[in-house]
Amino acid sequence: MEHSDSRTALPHIARLVARSGELKSELVAFAHSPRFARRLDARLQQAADRLGFLDEAMAIDTIDHFVLQHRLADGSSVLERFAAQRRPPLSEDERAMLLGWREVVEAVFEVQDFQGEAVVLHNLLDGLSYRVHSNLGRRALGKLSTGMFVAGRIVPVHPDTDAWLVSGNLTTYPPGDGPQLAQLALQTLTAHPQLLRRNPEMLRTAWQMQAEARADLIEVFGTDILVLDPGEAPRRMREYHRHRQERALAQLDDESPAQVIHHGPSLDELSALPEELCDADTVAVIFDETEGLCFYADFGHLDALFTDPALARDRTYLSRLRQYLNDDSVAPIAIRRLVQRHPDNADAVFRALLRKPTFTWERDGEDLLRRRKAEHFAREPLPSITPVGTRLAQLLRTQARKAR
Repeated sequence: MEHSDSRTALPHIARLVARSGELKSELVAFAHSPRFARRLDARLQQAADRLGFLDEAMAIDTIDHFVLQHRLADGSSVLERFAAQRRPPLSEDERAMLLGWREVVEAVFEVQDFQGEAVVLHNLLDGLSYRVHSNLGRRALGKLSTGMFVAGRIVPVHPDTDAWLVSGNLTTYPPGDGPQLAQLALQTLTAHPQLLRRNPEMLRTAWQMQAEARADLIEVFGTDILVLDPGEAPRRMREYHRHRQERALAQLDDESPAQVIHHGPSLDELSALPEELCDADTVAVIFDETEGLCFYADFGHLDALFTDPALARDRTYLSRLRQYLNDDSVAPIAIRRLVQRHPDNADAVFRALLRKPTFTWERDGEDLLRRRKAEHFAREPLPSITPVGTRLAQLLRTQARKAR
């Protein structure tokens, strides 16, 4: 899949790229003005402290990040301040160009081809290709050659085009470094699965794969929720994992992603649970349609409370429920499942917890979750399984062979 620009004439792109260079120079000068100098100097010092030195390339990237992405005290960026305050005022088209630069794509790319003044870069993270220009002209891309790799940042030339622009420094690597760079790309994708949003096709595949993994768990256990003794959980998960392996082997001839990343609890064979789960009275394994596979400590303790609300007289039960309610790492689905399992008792439990005798789950439950778990509701749901693009998978297989 490639980001190409069939809608916009090349001379128009050339004009936009040239104008972007002028505006970027003004923007960087604005960032060095006295109102921002102290904060920018602090960011440069932090970069120097991390590396033990600060070379030109790191300084360029630090300034670029500060200008485009750093949030000031009021929540705005230097870029947004410049777009609003520049005198004389920017035209609507120039303002749109500048604000489009907020969409930064930072990745490891493979050089695929050259098209006129642009280079086609394949992003190992999202599996997309981008036609990229430099506002310093074609000569700035002269150090690149087909098959080599670059780490860098790009932004849209303009929201009305599919052309992209180098933003900051490009660090180059020879083709032979590809497998090692693929490992770094995999680590980045594991830590930041939201990068998949740029590729709708891969995102759809990820949701489909998560649905299939959930269906497999239901096929094995007859349900998508298990409440287990901590000593039993590894054995049951190994049973599920074996089922998944057998299905994967049976589908080897299918056109499916060569590798996937699982976020959250591992689907690998478990020899032991994390310490916080080992100390629990029970462990709930929930494979939700949206949240994916999740483990929750002491779920059985709370299930008993919802089975018999009279247990609320023992404050330890309410204390655990309060922890579930206030802990952002506990998704709302865990509490919703307790309510779904015992709908007739939910009101009594929450009235005791909140000391609100008129509370009803049907009327007040979702509002309660949205207040206590606002951070969760502010996040866009993402699948817990991330497919790895074809090219990245090829490079990872090469790296695996080298490691043998």
